[in-house]
Amino acid sequence: MITATFFIRESTITGFEIKGHSGSAEFGQDIVCAAVSSAAFMAANTVTEVMGLEAEAEVDDGYMYFTVTGGKTAGDILSGLKLHLEGLSEQYPDFVKVTTEV
Repeated sequence: MITATFFIRESTITGFEIKGHSGSAEFGQDIVCAAVSSAAFMAANTVTEVMGLEAEAEVDDGYMYFTVTGGKTAGDILSGLKLHLEGLSEQYPDFVKVTTEV
């Protein structure tokens, strides 16, 4: 199962951690994993490359950690990612779980 935890500080999403593999299909055929990965990278790249904000990131097999640093926020982008992953969680409840950490 993929678990996505969003970090909330002062009512704004400041980052996320995504762990695990969905296991919904064989490697290379797993559309759930591909959807989660693609959305997470799109959000992270938008924050750093398009908005130019500083962030701390760590990526490994089945793992992504991302948090905005430097006092600026990207709450709207990260809220969009959370909304997208919640939709995937509704479609694939056995494979994706979304939580928040305050």
